[in-house]
Amino acid sequence: MLKISLAFLFSILTSFIIMQIILRTNKQAKQTILKYVKEHSKKNGTPTMGGVLFIINILLIVFIFVKPSRETLVVLSVFFAYSVLGFLDDFIKIKFKQNLGLLPYQKIAGQVLISLILAIYVYSFKQTSILIPFVNVYVDFGFFIVPFVIIVCLAFTNSVNLIDGLDGLCCNVSAVFIPSLITLLLLTNKQNLNDNNLITILVIVLASIFVFLLYNTSKASIFMGDVGSLGLGGLYSSIMIVSGTELFALTLGIMFVVTSLSVILQVFVYKRTKKRVFLMSPLHHHFQMKGYSEPKIAYTYSFITLIVSIITISTLL
Repeated sequence: MLKISLAFLFSILTSFIIMQIILRTNKQAKQTILKYVKEHSKKNGTPTMGGVLFIINILLIVFIFVKPSRETLVVLSVFFAYSVLGFLDDFIKIKFKQNLGLLPYQKIAGQVLISLILAIYVYSFKQTSILIPFVNVYVDFGFFIVPFVIIVCLAFTNSVNLIDGLDGLCCNVSAVFIPSLITLLLLTNKQNLNDNNLITILVIVLASIFVFLLYNTSKASIFMGDVGSLGLGGLYSSIMIVSGTELFALTLGIMFVVTSLSVILQVFVYKRTKKRVFLMSPLHHHFQMKGYSEPKIAYTYSFITLIVSIITISTLL
């Protein structure tokens, strides 16, 4: 417990220092806001790429507090790869002062490649059993773990990326999701707290998110950018995948999933009927256009995540 506490406190301290450096050095990295999001027009020019904090802080502190292991290397590699992909997307937006970064096929191709490598790793080391929520039994997917991992990784990573559309929303939901995932790992892996590398990594990330929230809560002083949201999505996905708990993304990550589903539903219905289910998707923009404030939406998403996580975790006790 001492190591975990020290990792958390050290991460808080270094996050503050790194954030001050980022705020002073990336004043030219300003976000271009989509013009059709009327409520966001006042945010145009806000510094972005604050998610670089997670890369620097995680990689720095992991080497101090996390024991080297195969699963640690895999998780950090996926996190770093997705972060780099997000960085390239953000860099193009900033360089050309536009909201479009990497082309969709470029972004998807990169994500598929990363998730395919992760899937091959999982299959090669026979980590093919998955815990089924609520019934709490493991099912061996065999070779089918490969396409399943790719789908989960792509879906959840992009869900985290999509939810990063309002000040503090992604971080608020993550601040509930991460402790829930830590609890899940403790209950399912039956490992000592200090011996669990994945939990230590999550604690370090949680500390970084708490600090980032101070600068990202409405009205945000800096945005996370795709470098942050894609990186976090890749990290969450890979941790659940290597621990065989990926199906719990549907419950612990309920609001991430709902966000993606709202986009899919909007596009599907509109293409068939030319009518919109929501005023705007993702869902948080619908609520914003209905007049709800960004903090209220963020807190509501967090509260729903908390309730569903408590119900899910209680079935494991």
